Amino acid sequence: MAFIASAYVGPAGGAGGGRPLHPHGQANPNGQVHHHLSTIDYMRAKRATSIGVLSAAALLLPLPYATGAAGAPPDGPRTTTAHEASGGTQSLAFAPAHSDAPRGGRAAREITARSVRPYSLVGVVWERGDAELHGRVQVRTRDAGTGRWSGWHELDAHTGDRPGAAAGRSGDGRGADGQVRGATTPLWAGASDGVQARVLPERTRDGAPDARRLPDGLRLELIDPGPGPGSDSGSGANSGKESKESKENKESKESKGNKGDKGNKESQGSKGNKESKEAEQARKAEEERTGHALPALTEEQTRTEYGSSRAHLAPRPRIVTRKGWGADESLRQGEASYTGAPRVAFVHHTAGNNDYDCAQTPSIIRSIYRYHVQSSKWRDIGYNFLVDKCGTVYEGRAGGVAKPVMGAHTYGFNTNSTGIAVIGAFEKDEPPAAALDGVARLAAWRLGLGGVDPAGTNLMTSGGGKYTKGTQVRLHTISGHRDGFDTACPGARLYDKLPRIRQDAAAQQGR
Repeated sequence: MAFIASAYVGPAGGAGGGRPLHPHGQANPNGQVHHHLSTIDYMRAKRATSIGVLSAAALLLPLPYATGAAGAPPDGPRTTTAHEASGGTQSLAFAPAHSDAPRGGRAAREITARSVRPYSLVGVVWERGDAELHGRVQVRTRDAGTGRWSGWHELDAHTGDRPGAAAGRSGDGRGADGQVRGATTPLWAGASDGVQARVLPERTRDGAPDARRLPDGLRLELIDPGPGPGSDSGSGANSGKESKESKENKESKESKGNKGDKGNKESQGSKGNKESKEAEQARKAEEERTGHALPALTEEQTRTEYGSSRAHLAPRPRIVTRKGWGADESLRQGEASYTGAPRVAFVHHTAGNNDYDCAQTPSIIRSIYRYHVQSSKWRDIGYNFLVDKCGTVYEGRAGGVAKPVMGAHTYGFNTNSTGIAVIGAFEKDEPPAAALDGVARLAAWRLGLGGVDPAGTNLMTSGGGKYTKGTQVRLHTISGHRDGFDTACPGARLYDKLPRIRQDAAAQQGR
């Protein structure tokens, strides 16, 4: 499964940068719905405990809409409230558009520009996962730090990113009758406090508006990941990217401070780098001691850990656990589903923006997790693993990193496979070398546990989608999402690097 790269449509009403990545709730008079831990407890009924009720109740207070025209809201900083300790979801219903309605076709839907509580990720969902959205979905966001609006970004509504061979039949759906919801790719916007969205009708080849209905229950989901276990601070107004102004001030101060002796400067830099590396090593050691990360193992240690005598076994890379990225385990469905040992690793990109700080990765993953579980009605995050641009490997779906956990990442091929998502968008941008190395090390280890050659191929049976159900397809053991489903994921630039990843992973196994 993948979050397809967003298409930048163009600026509208101000500078700034948007960045692509739902449960039931009680609607208030202004059409806004908030989803919190108590909502998940309700969905689980007998399975869950009613924890977090007081904190959830505090989240039910609505914020007023922004005033002004929908098309061009004013720029400028906005006052925001502190984000909730547990994170949360705001859900806004789309309404018929009062302007730009297509002639002779169905009305477009929109959410007018407004102020909202702080959030970091946005996506659009609808009631049934088997219903197609025949329209273009576009969003723009307002930076919580600068008050500037981004241009319009388009979210892919035809991702095939859903569990199992069919909605409701995979055991992954948590909506009505076991159905998953339809959902677009989400957009990682960073710390934001304003939003505007619209659904434009698709047009036929002759240019006429497509008359097919939009799916029922169209809603905009705004995800606040909440604070993480460390310094990661979720959607607070100051937790996003460093503002242009503060960055310039910082660079100016550094420039003034560097006018002294060159030798002294180099000495200070060397000392700072040494201290930084020591601090990083201490942080990692503490994470491993507290269960926030699994330490990297040598090949010999890997054999001992997993009792393997296979000839081609790769060392286990360091893996940040779900505890390490701050997963709220009360949100997901309790038990994992298992399949056969992975015979193929599907590589994805989460889409969005590549200009994130690696310290934000836990926030990004918590946002995707909440979007998959609460908004899309999946049992857990869809990916088995995630890798950020710094090459750090993260545990995805619960159930055991070395166990054959069935993910929800490649429609039609979720059995006997594992899904690895690189955080970022790589349709036009080159993937960082560190990220490629992280994927290679992870794939070498995970496939090696089952004796799979990363440079080989395997015969897979389709569960539906791109290939008719039951069709046998020969796939590379490290494939792109597009190999299993009709999608652009993992982006052209990352897809072109798969041969290199296969070669590097095979070398890790000593082949």
